[in-house]
Amino acid sequence: MRSSGDKDKNRGVSLQLNNLHQRLLHALSLGTRYYDEKTSQWKWQSANIEVQKQVIRSIDVFLDFVSGDARAAHHTVAKDSVADILGALLWILQCKSRPLLCMAANVAVKLVCVLPNSILESYILDLVYVLSSLLSSPFVEVAIPCSTCLNLVISNLNASSAKAVWEVLKQTECVIHILGNIHKFVGGEIPMKIEYFEQMCSLLGSILLWWPPTRFPVWNDVKLIDTLSDMHARTDISTKLVILKLYTSLALCGSVAKKLIENGEIFLQMVVQSMGKSYPDTVRIEGFRLAQCLLRSQENCLKVMDTCGEALVDAIIFGMEEIEMHSRKFVNKNSSTSVEACRLALVTRWAGDHHIRFWKKRIDRVLLNLLIENIQDLSEEHVSSLDKQISIAREGLRTNHKLWVRGYVWDILGSLAIHSGENFNPCIHGSEIYINLIIICACLTFEDVIKKWCRIYHKEVDDSIQSEPASRAVLMMIYSPCNYISSQARLIFSRTYSADHFRNLVHTLEYTSSLESYGSFDKIQLIINLIGLISFLSLPHHHTLESKYIKKVAFIAKRCLGNDIDISRLSLASHLHATLYENSCCWMDAEDWEGSNILLFYALWGLAEMVHQSASLQNSSHISIVAIEYFGAQLVGKLIEICSNASLGHGLRWYAAHILSHFEFYGFPNELAKRVGICLDEKEYADIQLFLANGNTLSVHGVILAVRCPSLLPPELLLVKEKRIDGQSIREVRLSSHVDYEALVKLLEYVYMGYFRASEEIVKKVKTLAKRCNLQLLLQMLHRQSPKWGASFPSFDLTSSLVSAGSCFWDVILESKLDKLERWTCRICSHSVPHLHVHKVILQSGCDYLQGLFRSGMKESHSQIIKVPISWEATRKLVHWFYSNELPKPPCGCLWDNMDDEQKLFSLESYVELYWLSEFWILEDVQEACWNVIVSCLDNAKQLSIKILKMAGDFSLWKLADVAATHLAPSYSQLRDSCELDDLDDALVHLICSASIQLSQNG
Repeated sequence: MRSSGDKDKNRGVSLQLNNLHQRLLHALSLGTRYYDEKTSQWKWQSANIEVQKQVIRSIDVFLDFVSGDARAAHHTVAKDSVADILGALLWILQCKSRPLLCMAANVAVKLVCVLPNSILESYILDLVYVLSSLLSSPFVEVAIPCSTCLNLVISNLNASSAKAVWEVLKQTECVIHILGNIHKFVGGEIPMKIEYFEQMCSLLGSILLWWPPTRFPVWNDVKLIDTLSDMHARTDISTKLVILKLYTSLALCGSVAKKLIENGEIFLQMVVQSMGKSYPDTVRIEGFRLAQCLLRSQENCLKVMDTCGEALVDAIIFGMEEIEMHSRKFVNKNSSTSVEACRLALVTRWAGDHHIRFWKKRIDRVLLNLLIENIQDLSEEHVSSLDKQISIAREGLRTNHKLWVRGYVWDILGSLAIHSGENFNPCIHGSEIYINLIIICACLTFEDVIKKWCRIYHKEVDDSIQSEPASRAVLMMIYSPCNYISSQARLIFSRTYSADHFRNLVHTLEYTSSLESYGSFDKIQLIINLIGLISFLSLPHHHTLESKYIKKVAFIAKRCLGNDIDISRLSLASHLHATLYENSCCWMDAEDWEGSNILLFYALWGLAEMVHQSASLQNSSHISIVAIEYFGAQLVGKLIEICSNASLGHGLRWYAAHILSHFEFYGFPNELAKRVGICLDEKEYADIQLFLANGNTLSVHGVILAVRCPSLLPPELLLVKEKRIDGQSIREVRLSSHVDYEALVKLLEYVYMGYFRASEEIVKKVKTLAKRCNLQLLLQMLHRQSPKWGASFPSFDLTSSLVSAGSCFWDVILESKLDKLERWTCRICSHSVPHLHVHKVILQSGCDYLQGLFRSGMKESHSQIIKVPISWEATRKLVHWFYSNELPKPPCGCLWDNMDDEQKLFSLESYVELYWLSEFWILEDVQEACWNVIVSCLDNAKQLSIKILKMAGDFSLWKLADVAATHLAPSYSQLRDSCELDDLDDALVHLICSASIQLSQNG
């Protein structure tokens, strides 16, 4: 119950609030209050400046009282006053009096600061409109509080209001006014304080943070970017902070982040310096956040590390060392320098040389201090025994309550382990006792995780901060390429696990995998069980590998492949969630090596280890039984599909290929190779004859060997003897007597098809030949070496043959139609029409039409020039598809959004041409790819639909015309009345009209 004193205080608050409210109402009564039916709101107006001043003062006093008592803001009187206050304030903010505007703008700031967002929500759009309109005010004392108030409104915005607010900001040209104000400040047109610049930059940063479409245009404002560069050297903390925040908002666009890095060393040095100890935490936090945005992809990370890697790692280490003592209280992640430094340290997940830098800077000591407090005075002499170390680690983990940072520690530790080289010894840069204690801490945590997640009926998902990250870290240490880390991890893991652990784990895995459907808990349990099983498999004396284990893991993989189970790592590890990235754009290459379905990744890893151990037992019959009973042709086919799917994670594809190698499939299946492989048995277009010492000969295609296995060709191929066979020029290549015929046949299958199938006996011979031909990736697969974490999956790409690699094998010219290209020249020949030198064998392998043309015996089949009735741009895209199986895509994201209509149309025209040609040439894959591009672009640029509709009509592409007409249907009446349809044929206009009628009928 409330005390009488509390009641008296509340009564006093109500009395004072009522008095102030009455004064406010009295002031408002001097003007006119009316109800606006359009907006369904009460509004106020008065042309008398003195009345306006009195109203502003009354509002100011009222808000002062409300701000002085937290209870007053939620009082009924305060809530009921909002409509009156805003009605008057919005009217006064539209007046012309400079002093009055200044007063009103400052009161608006106070209003937004004092009243809760929920109370102001229904008035936000009107307030944003007025404030945004005043940003262009020539009066600094008006523009500054307006920008401050607008910044507060945007910073506290909710997602449901964002779209409507953005429309208002566009209508008032808010961003244009802000940029203009910054230009005025730089040009000194108006005497302004630095506060003006800071407020404008801060507001611009908030806008960029919320609305991605603003980022690229702002980046393209050269004067602004030059200004920011000039301001880097300023020592003002407030200025430094707003510049960093503005850069962070810009860098949320992947295209802008890439350009910022390309700006060079000065910018990157500024970013790194801002993380240093000489700056306050607010600046350092923003420096870390900016660096996180810049280093979201491996490509960006490596570029930055090459430029200022040493200083960057120093800054990260210093930041991680500053973990505050928080006892059991959860730290505010958004205000912690140490957490932001830990989050930036996750760049260790990318492959590269920067891991050595972290070891040199004693990352082992930093990580251990995050796990165990007061560990600095540890002496190796007193803790030499493993039992003593385990005891210290167990007690340290129990008494350290900074659980919020452990997810980062485990991820950083796992990444450092998996990216360390075979002969790397971390003790060279660190302390053996520190490194051992970190490994022990991870294994002890993993032991607790296994105990908890092996309870079948335990359905509470708790302690998710470290369950999956700690398990993953132990797995990555156990399978680390580094001999020291791997051996230590296995030794310690073998000491912390028991036979009961293994039995419980397998029992839980069997139960969970048999469920018909999966909830969040079940998915996490499956992942923990899989990680545990894979870890146990690494031990020399683990339980007998029974076929039922393989069956269960294979079953999980099959369900994942059937889209029954799909779970991302982001949904498991809460520390990976960053609200900063929620409104990011144009980031296309930030996916981790494991891919998007982490359960499938672990299932394939588990299968790979199981099958590998089965093979090591030299029990090939057991493998065959497993293959027939549990894998079957369907799953093997699925694994080949995984390898061929370029959209999947590189790790998934590597493990799929690794598993296939245990079933006599060696190499890297690929969609392009599937096409090109058909040519292997065809002597047509074969321009090289390989002669073996035993008299056998093989006819091959020089262009394919030149790209895929150049070691089979003599260095001076043009000097090799030629002869004519059936009118075709053939080069003879005599191979060494050491080359085995069977091995060569299989090697050529790999060269043409990306992979081959062979028995162990033949594989031994292929190993020798592959080694002589320096085919390292094939050798890795032939020796069934485990995939290297972070390695890119090998591609089958023949585009290099369009330049130097295959130049001596060109046998046909692909000539595009004449277009607007001026001064077109070829460095190979004097032919003046735009063209490409290509290879018949590649073209006919991907196109039945061209295959028929070349074999027809007609005039075209003997011609050195094939005319293609499409533009040069379309021809280049087509040839790229022939040689890579990928159709180049148009600019996307911000790059596309900021192109003008003419540029967008030029980009799309080539896809429409290709869509038409692919129908004529029966190129279904190209047609589908073009269709997807065109439809996607029309969705984002409907104003192009008329032009695309006209092109579709000219080419008689009626399916495409229907789509364009559907986009135009909602605006049919306006287009007809404005005569914009006059250039179209009647049939096309009828299509739009019909689509419009159908749209209206469907509501």
